[in-house]
Amino acid sequence: MVIGMESAKESERSPAPRRPTPHGPAPQGPTPRRPTPRRPVPRRPSLRRVVLASLAGSVVLGGFAVLLPRYVPRDTPPPAPGPVARAMTAAGAGVPAALPDLVALIGDREAYLRAHPRSPEAAQTWALLGAAYVERGQRTSDSAFFPKADQALRASLKVRQQRNPDALNGLAALAGARHDFTAAKKWGEEAVRLAPKRWTSYPALIDAYTGLGDVKAAGRSLETLVTLRTGTVALTQAGQVYRERGWREDAATTLSDAAALARTPAEEALCLHRAGDLAWERGDPAAALRFYDTALRADPDRHETVAARARALAALGRTQDAVRAYKTAQAKRSAPEYALELGELYESQRMDAQARTEYDRVRSRVRERAADGVEDGLLLGLFEADHGDPEVAVQGLRAEWKRVGSGRAADALAWALHRAGNDKEALEFARKAAEKGPRTALASYHRAEIERALGDEGGARRHLDEALRTNPYFSPLLAPRARDEREALGDAPPGGPEEVEAPPGAPVELPTPAPRPKPPAKR
Repeated sequence: MVIGMESAKESERSPAPRRPTPHGPAPQGPTPRRPTPRRPVPRRPSLRRVVLASLAGSVVLGGFAVLLPRYVPRDTPPPAPGPVARAMTAAGAGVPAALPDLVALIGDREAYLRAHPRSPEAAQTWALLGAAYVERGQRTSDSAFFPKADQALRASLKVRQQRNPDALNGLAALAGARHDFTAAKKWGEEAVRLAPKRWTSYPALIDAYTGLGDVKAAGRSLETLVTLRTGTVALTQAGQVYRERGWREDAATTLSDAAALARTPAEEALCLHRAGDLAWERGDPAAALRFYDTALRADPDRHETVAARARALAALGRTQDAVRAYKTAQAKRSAPEYALELGELYESQRMDAQARTEYDRVRSRVRERAADGVEDGLLLGLFEADHGDPEVAVQGLRAEWKRVGSGRAADALAWALHRAGNDKEALEFARKAAEKGPRTALASYHRAEIERALGDEGGARRHLDEALRTNPYFSPLLAPRARDEREALGDAPPGGPEEVEAPPGAPVELPTPAPRPKPPAKR
């Protein structure tokens, strides 16, 4: 390298000899310096040249020129994604997919696994398929999809036994859909242990805690969720937690915000449906009907919204429209709660034969769902207490209370005990239901009836007023009875403290407690 540099310097000091021209010897004298040529300014390639170059490159790369038949402006929107892509996007965002998209996704993933059973993506694909089965079973009220979901999720765990939070999240959601909240808690907590920073691990766990009546644990998990995820998913989950705690105004505001931020029609419909449920629970069936109608315009395949709409129509006195709506919901897929509500509507209209048909359907659907692993003990216990054998209801609801321990289970057991004639124990569970929550119009009515049977007319008045103030349309059968019984009790007698119970929140004078004895001295 050093030699080469010295030769270059010598050539700079001694000019090269003049080369002869074709017309004679080379002229003598100093060589005139040639002007330094100017660098040409690069010209901007025309659009036509760019397209032609692209076409030429496409031919070289295998004939992709057919993909560029003409120039596409930059502001042209991309083609709309297909149903499988839309469902995949919804699954990644943790929001419900449209039912036709969900069906397409299931078919696509089933075909993929048949063609690639040993794919490196098999574990994730099995988990996605299992979660899709769970959602489809819930959306259609078809519990036959739950065993399929269980098989798919366990296949995912078999392929990848370690660090598979997707499969664990799916198993937690499946257990929640089957009302097995203890198993849902186990799977959800395991998923959180493996991936504490993944927001997808928390929604199913929050639902499990809520189903078990553990509102404090649900609140703690919600706090973690909102630090990891914002938007519709977190707001929808917060709305449900607030609802269970009885914070209905906060829940309504949160769900309204969630609906405004929804990106898909199915996501918006879910938020609107839950907002309609809140309006129903606070005794505004007209507002509830508006929410349900808007939800169905966004997603016509929501059968549960069709049934909820029927409930609101019945409260507004539009009985025939309500019956038609219930039958439409059952035609999509009959859930036992739809049959129970329709049967009670028939019974309120003294259509006993039609009511018995629906009550028979309740029992048959519960049996079918039990074969698919669904626990309907709470629904069946309330049904037996009102329309069957109260003793059978007590037996089943005692097991449900031990299994779940929620406020709803305590309320149902209290009512069954009252119907079986055991009012003293019934009052104990009614008080537990009030402590755990949520405080619903139905639970207040149940407690009022228990207190009336025990001769506590003051308590009965207060809780009948609470039930009718919360939702005067809470049941087509029981709400009219509540109004009649409240009228029969009349006003509270003047002055008698033994006859009157203090209203909620009023200061109560308690007797001074006796001094506690001193502990024995240590020897």
